[in-house]
Amino acid sequence: MPAAPQAPTGRPTRRRARDRDAPAPEHPEHPGQPEPPGQPGPPGARSGARPSRLAGLWPYLLIAPTLAGTAYLLLYPLIRSVVISFQHFRTGELIRGGAEFVGLGNYAEVLGGAEFWAVVRRTLVWTAVNVVLIMVISTAVALMIARLGRGMRLAVMGGLVLTWATPVLAATTIFQWLFQSRLGVVNWLLVTLGFESFRDYTWFADGTSTFAILVALVVWQSVPFAALTLYAGLTTIPSELYEAARIDGASGRQVFTAVTFPILRPLFGLITSLEVIWVFKCFAQIWAISKGGPGEATTTLPVYAFQVAQSLHKYDLGSAISTLTVLILIVLLITHLRRMLKHEGEEL
Repeated sequence: MPAAPQAPTGRPTRRRARDRDAPAPEHPEHPGQPEPPGQPGPPGARSGARPSRLAGLWPYLLIAPTLAGTAYLLLYPLIRSVVISFQHFRTGELIRGGAEFVGLGNYAEVLGGAEFWAVVRRTLVWTAVNVVLIMVISTAVALMIARLGRGMRLAVMGGLVLTWATPVLAATTIFQWLFQSRLGVVNWLLVTLGFESFRDYTWFADGTSTFAILVALVVWQSVPFAALTLYAGLTTIPSELYEAARIDGASGRQVFTAVTFPILRPLFGLITSLEVIWVFKCFAQIWAISKGGPGEATTTLPVYAFQVAQSLHKYDLGSAISTLTVLILIVLLITHLRRMLKHEGEEL
């Protein structure tokens, strides 16, 4: 025989009774009257309602003016320079317009000259010397700051910040005065110490000394950023690692090579990349002090491009040199980043 149906429990019955006795929702426009069945409630009454398309686009609309300004100030000059590098663009075309395309003719002329390759070698040497000095001195300064007391640490960091905040041309003018032949502090100090050969010595008449002064200027301006960034990285390393290394009898050099550098390797790679970019495209300091001279001792690729474009009014060749400068810099950065990522992959 079929089983008799079970009687429903009392719990659902009580729930249905409560739902039946609950008052009907009021009409949104006529208070006191029940809302007609089948009509939705007021806007926003349903939870989980999707935001309107305008609300989703609002963040992008807020940043659109900034993106447009950045694209105009950065992308347009780059694109314009690349276009000019494929044209015959001299003073006549600058005035009357109508520049005609010459294809790769400008690049062939630039790459076929021995002067361009001499400038490339000088730029690579300039970049290597500066970046190595910046990274070595910055690492030493960061390690020193980590060992100082609170008062001296704040004093040194304050001096670094002031050095970093000094405008480029102001710092360049100070260095010009320091190495001035008759009134310069450097010559006065050397003569006072007994080096009579430096009396009225003209530092900026010699290519090697001018190159060295510019290196000192760029290193002096770049060390604060790198040192403070590395010090910030040092503060993130747990002190237990240093204590364990000292218990194992590691020396200071071994602690740095086994603990500090491996942990901060990505930070070292990032700072090195930034310094390569800043040093490679350095222009203001060189132009203000020597304009690429004496001779061509301090002519780097940015200075060379400016000389060709502005002094010789060969804007097409200057644009080609600028484009090649960007390409060389990209190749250097890609090579450096690939090596850094390869080391990271080996560690993982």
